[in-house]
Amino acid sequence: MNKIQKLGCACEKPTSTYTEYRSSELGIDETKGRFAEVSFQQCKLCQRIWIRYFVEFESFSKSGRWYKGIVSKKDRPNITPENAVEYLESLDWYVYGGSYFESTGTFGEGKLNVDL
Repeated sequence: MNKIQKLGCACEKPTSTYTEYRSSELGIDETKGRFAEVSFQQCKLCQRIWIRYFVEFESFSKSGRWYKGIVSKKDRPNITPENAVEYLESLDWYVYGGSYFESTGTFGEGKLNVDL
């Protein structure tokens, strides 16, 4: 399990908004037909890097869900869209939300619910 220290930055709040980050697309995870969008986000305040995983199944209402977790500098080069779920599941905490959860964000740990 990857231990991630909390610094008390606004980016650690589950309800932080996309305007607090600079984003760069990593790619699409096509595993099991998910076509999930995977990106890196850098906090404008503390400069830490987050990985964001977003999946939505267009045929189903309220299926949108996202997860994000802090990425260490040593792990960043090894993360791909296809192993992003595994990486997030290895963290001792992450933030998640979306219409599927009827949540703008909360803390979680363990297995991600990314499939139908």
